[in-house]
Amino acid sequence: MEQLFKVLESHYEEMVSIRRYLHENPELSFQEIHTPLYIANYHRKLGLEVRDGVGGRGVVATLKGGKPGKTVALRADFDALAIQEQNDIPYKSKVDGVMHACGHDGHTATLLVLAKAFVAMKDELQGNIVFIHQFAEELAPGGAKPMIEDGCLDGVDVIFGTHLWAPTPLGDVLVRNGAIMAAADRLEITIQGKGGHGAEPHNSIDSIVVASQFITQLQTVVSRRIDPLKSAVVSIGHFEAINPFNVIAEKVELKGTVRTFDEEVRTQVEHEIELLLKSVCEGFHATYEYAFTRGYPPVVNHKKETQFLADVACQLSEVHNVVECSPLMVGEDFAYYLEKVPGTFFITGAKDPAWKDAYPHHHAQFNFDERAMLIAAKTLGLATLKYLKQSKKL
Repeated sequence: MEQLFKVLESHYEEMVSIRRYLHENPELSFQEIHTPLYIANYHRKLGLEVRDGVGGRGVVATLKGGKPGKTVALRADFDALAIQEQNDIPYKSKVDGVMHACGHDGHTATLLVLAKAFVAMKDELQGNIVFIHQFAEELAPGGAKPMIEDGCLDGVDVIFGTHLWAPTPLGDVLVRNGAIMAAADRLEITIQGKGGHGAEPHNSIDSIVVASQFITQLQTVVSRRIDPLKSAVVSIGHFEAINPFNVIAEKVELKGTVRTFDEEVRTQVEHEIELLLKSVCEGFHATYEYAFTRGYPPVVNHKKETQFLADVACQLSEVHNVVECSPLMVGEDFAYYLEKVPGTFFITGAKDPAWKDAYPHHHAQFNFDERAMLIAAKTLGLATLKYLKQSKKL
């Protein structure tokens, strides 16, 4: 442990440098070209076995320890978002309209330097470590599933992953047994009315009015149709009716997201939305098209591995609190890994103590305290060491 931490601390500035380079050069989901090349080259220089193009654009590097044992997988994602950065920082994104607004640059930097630290002590390792660098986490169907289908989990006994979390104070680690993140689904709706002159609404079917009525009533799906002891979120994030100011819009396009934990609730919400949409449109003599696309399933942590990770985090001096958190309504395709092998996904607090508030993930001014990367690396690193050493007891 001391050897691992010493190497990580000595390479912290490199970790920051990697993160900032990636932040300046973000790439969108399913469009990653230079980022996976950078990652693969880094691992090759360390002397690791590297597979690139895994599942499409993923990179998998394998470190074989000097002694036989179990195999631990560690995962980091590396895609960015279609957001114009508004931060005034030296390492601001150089790509117009693209930004690392979720911390994936930090995840990647953490895992790369952690690999370097493990290489320095590989002869003493009792087992193997697989470094999974995943593309396209931000956009379903995501990169995890095709990477798994391409063998990234072959021979893996356990997997650990973390998310740097800006709203959570630096020094806090959040864990949860069972569902920690929600299923993330997508809905797309087109409401077709009848266009006309703005001065003659009686000769038209105003799709904007229909859509507005639908959105207002949509909130009752959760508040009045779903068991109040179960969780669900329905949010419309896109409302488009491009039209002259004096013309009644013929068509409106809506896009949104549904978040749930329970499969029955998930199915019920899908059904209730269409029932409501149908009734509202019929009341206004409009028609509609409705598509509900299932995205990632809930992220469900395994009990034994979650408690193991919590015990490990408690041993770090930089970790002030290990907290069992409430479920988060965000989605993550780490869920697919946990459907295949035991493991856990946890939250590493990344809010600078000097900040009164932190901008949320997916915000144009999102940022995080880079010291969180070192905490994440130590937590993942120590968990790996202890699992390899004590795997027979787990």
